[in-house]
Amino acid sequence: MEGKEEDVKLGANKFSERQPIGTSAQTDKDYKEPPPAPLFEPGELKSWSFWRAGIAEFVATFLFLYITILTVMGVKRAPNMCASVGIQGIAWAFGGTIFALVYSTAGISGGHINPAVTFGLFLARKLSLTRAVFYIVMQSLGAVAGAAVIKGFEGNTRYEAFGGGANSVNHGYTKGDGLGAEIVGTFVLVYTVFSATDAKRNARDSHVPILAPLPIGFAVFLVHLATIPITGTGINPARSLGAAIIYNKEHAWDHHWIFWVGPFIGAALAALYHQIVIRAIPFKTRD
Repeated sequence: MEGKEEDVKLGANKFSERQPIGTSAQTDKDYKEPPPAPLFEPGELKSWSFWRAGIAEFVATFLFLYITILTVMGVKRAPNMCASVGIQGIAWAFGGTIFALVYSTAGISGGHINPAVTFGLFLARKLSLTRAVFYIVMQSLGAVAGAAVIKGFEGNTRYEAFGGGANSVNHGYTKGDGLGAEIVGTFVLVYTVFSATDAKRNARDSHVPILAPLPIGFAVFLVHLATIPITGTGINPARSLGAAIIYNKEHAWDHHWIFWVGPFIGAALAALYHQIVIRAIPFKTRD
């Protein structure tokens, strides 16, 4: 009964991440580094909280695609930018939606909603490989479902005419430009995630209140302002995959690899920078 009781608590997770987004792993001033997550944790598969977290990632990514892609298509439908929310509105839709969804799901799954974020946290040993793969699969399925619902609302003709929100490298830019934009943009996002959810920072600077989803949402907003003209802004492989699968036109697949390789490189660089340079974890003296 004790195990069941533990599983029912909001946000409870018998096999939790070592430092989930939106929570502080250590509130005491004398901070102790949490142990790294094991690569494989078979017991997770028997825990309802594990499956519940995956469902939360699916639903959050579904809602993310639904709101953001509809916003993109609304801008494309307008006769000119002044008759719509424009690029700034698209950026606000992406950033604001991430803020709301990370806030809502942080206590359940960590609120990743992005395979690149999951990958970066996995490299930092904040979650197991089992959980990381499960999250990425559920995020991708949620993105496909979100894009599919939009196509159902819009109908084939309008959906295809407005591009389905699919990412591609825009005219005037090379594939290298697009790859670089995705690497740097994802670095900004994942570095912000690490900084905003750093339990040591929360313990040390406990007098400074911090709401982790807010800087994360702002990072998404700012990156979209900068890179929409270059790639339409991916920085989230699930978002790019969902739109590409449902739109399914040649130009949506031509550059699709950029929206996986770029974010994963950016996430890896951010994880390395935070863990090695900022936190200097490999150089700390172990007791």
